Amino acid sequence: MSLSQGKNTFQSRSRAAIEDPKLRANFLSAMDGLMSKRDQAFEDKAQLERLRILGAQVRQNALVKLPELLVELETKLTQKGVQVHWAQSPEEAVDIIKAISLNVGAKNIIKGKSMVSEEIHLNEKMAEIGVRCLESDLGEYIIQLAKETPSHIVMPAIHKNTAEIADLLHEKTGIERKEDAIYMTEQARLQLRKNFMAADIGLSGVNFAVAETGTLCLVENEGNGRLSTTVPKTHIAIMGIEKVVEKLEDVTPLLSLLTRSATGQAITTYFNMISGPRKENELDGPESVHLVLLDHGRTQMYQDDELLETLRCIRCAACMNHCPVYTRVGGHAYGFTYPGPIGKILMPHLEGLDETQALPTASSLCGACAEVCPVKIPIPDLLVRLREESNNENRQTSRVKGAGVKRHGIEPIIWSMWRWWHQGEKRYNFMTSMMAQFRFLQPKTLSPWTHYRSLPKLAKKTFHQQMKERQVRINRQAENLKATSKGEKL
Repeated sequence: MSLSQGKNTFQSRSRAAIEDPKLRANFLSAMDGLMSKRDQAFEDKAQLERLRILGAQVRQNALVKLPELLVELETKLTQKGVQVHWAQSPEEAVDIIKAISLNVGAKNIIKGKSMVSEEIHLNEKMAEIGVRCLESDLGEYIIQLAKETPSHIVMPAIHKNTAEIADLLHEKTGIERKEDAIYMTEQARLQLRKNFMAADIGLSGVNFAVAETGTLCLVENEGNGRLSTTVPKTHIAIMGIEKVVEKLEDVTPLLSLLTRSATGQAITTYFNMISGPRKENELDGPESVHLVLLDHGRTQMYQDDELLETLRCIRCAACMNHCPVYTRVGGHAYGFTYPGPIGKILMPHLEGLDETQALPTASSLCGACAEVCPVKIPIPDLLVRLREESNNENRQTSRVKGAGVKRHGIEPIIWSMWRWWHQGEKRYNFMTSMMAQFRFLQPKTLSPWTHYRSLPKLAKKTFHQQMKERQVRINRQAENLKATSKGEKL
């Protein structure tokens, strides 16, 4: 069972992850490589900043016009023969896909990579009516065999090393155990290929949906996305309503930012542009295409000018790759579909603060996520906002589900004391001087903080005391210099 399963808390899951040396080694190695590749992909930092500004403007423009663009997208797709479905909740989305499956008599669905399908727990729900969903993305295929959930939104099996994957494939599929990535990839491809031909429905996500042209864009490296969307007779695409952009030209900067931020590639191997079912003069493609547009809390975010910025996300995972918390605990510790910094600001809207109140506090607020975000989402600012929402019982106008509920525990008391301490100058100076004077009473350990880090020692003198002494020295040196220049001796 993965760490994301069960009713244990973020604290217990993260503690288990930190105490797993193999898991930590896997993540540290992978994150170092991803950070290095991204840095090399954006050698011209001035160009990167211009591109980030453009990407943020494109996404913000689309969000400002979101209601109109969604209507335009539906109109254009309908004209091309695509059936568009609207789902307010995950349950509605699943019901729509179940109805389509029953209508075509489907027993097997082959899936390209789709985080939204993970968001609605599609695989488990479809199994309830006897429809098997098989993941065709290699990472997703590996974790499906392991009966786990994705630990990363771009590289789902990043928490496993080569030896672990070799053991898993040998045990589950019977292939020879070889710690050879090329061999294992070839064997997985052979096993998956026949499933593309046997599938009744192909299901995919959507990276960008273009309202102007009625085009669904799918970014991938393995070719499984193209096979999933062309070989089966029915194709179902599912996306969050925020993925729409206004014009086809808007995709260019976003694609450049997405691929280089995610994997350090200038461009992915495949870029699919889907605009409808197979036409009479075409040799391949599905006979019918469906698009499911999922809300699931996104409209709620859209109504708040600050929280709206969360919807700019293009799911590159750069924030995860650079996050010191995610790097150490991995994705399963968060316990939800979207982990890392983006998950901390997104999941409270999807699941409510009652369920996710630990997530906004699982951050050092170092700002690395905002620094690398290709569309300039101010993640630390939003985390502070969500922390406030989580502990403010009087906020009645909140757009976050579960906000305004009084939180219990010691943390609100600690922060109230901290605020009282810092609000008065004399009180602050007195308290800090007492801490410096009685520093010998400081404990050597502070559980659980010092389980994995050193406890900072209190200084012998406060900052203000040190600055006063420094100023005295500077004044004395200035007087000596002035006296020396006049030929005087002190």
